[in-house]
Amino acid sequence: MFKKTLTLSNGKQVTSKRSFLPLYIFITVIFMFVAADVTNFSFSTLILRSKQFFVIIGDMIPPNFKYMNRVWGPLLETIKMSLLGSIIGSLLAIPFAVLSSINIVKNRFVAGVFKFILSVLRTLPTLVVALIATFILGLGAFAGTIAIFMFTISYVGKIMYEQIETIDMRTFEAMESFGLTKIQAFRYSILPEILPNYLSTSIFCFEGNVRYASILGYVGAGGLGLLLNERLGWRDYASVGSILLMLIVTVALIEMLSEYLRRKLK
Repeated sequence: MFKKTLTLSNGKQVTSKRSFLPLYIFITVIFMFVAADVTNFSFSTLILRSKQFFVIIGDMIPPNFKYMNRVWGPLLETIKMSLLGSIIGSLLAIPFAVLSSINIVKNRFVAGVFKFILSVLRTLPTLVVALIATFILGLGAFAGTIAIFMFTISYVGKIMYEQIETIDMRTFEAMESFGLTKIQAFRYSILPEILPNYLSTSIFCFEGNVRYASILGYVGAGGLGLLLNERLGWRDYASVGSILLMLIVTVALIEMLSEYLRRKLK
């Protein structure tokens, strides 16, 4: 049913599986049309209204450089809560990754529970977590740090347990047979293999967290988001331009630094 016979130039016949690619393309196109209908997507509206985007960009240029003095404090707060949340999340991701790895824990129920926890944390949007944290912990950077920490532990933890589960366990098992504990065997056999990728992933996550943290102020979680919300509300686009300019420069510097560190790790 799903096979077809091909005749080669030498007269021989070979049987191969039919390709489902046309069917997949057809289904994808159908879903695109359905999604466009549900979301009221309109190319004509997009084309007609897109010029307003450039009007706003034009209002941001030149930026209000005098407003930059008010940006330094929230910008540093954004970087600090991103850094703290990323470090704590990356550190706690290691035990979560180990407990999620079926080749180390051997208990499918325990590994499944920790994988489920990481999946739930990844499913929750960072902005929603920050909003909940502000209700529990109050307004400020602490709530934003908690939101970034939860995202980091879920992201880094998933990458790490997937890598651990693909590692050759013979060295780990040999060390256990010599009398080492699971923690000691992990320290000397598995950790050296995953460490470069772990550090690279953690740095990459911090790089992204700086961008995410810049909007957490919209829900009162500190950082640049509060200023952005305030200036956009007042239609003060020149000041918005100065905020975005400083954020772009900061993110670009962090990206260059993280890229340099990731190259060194490789």
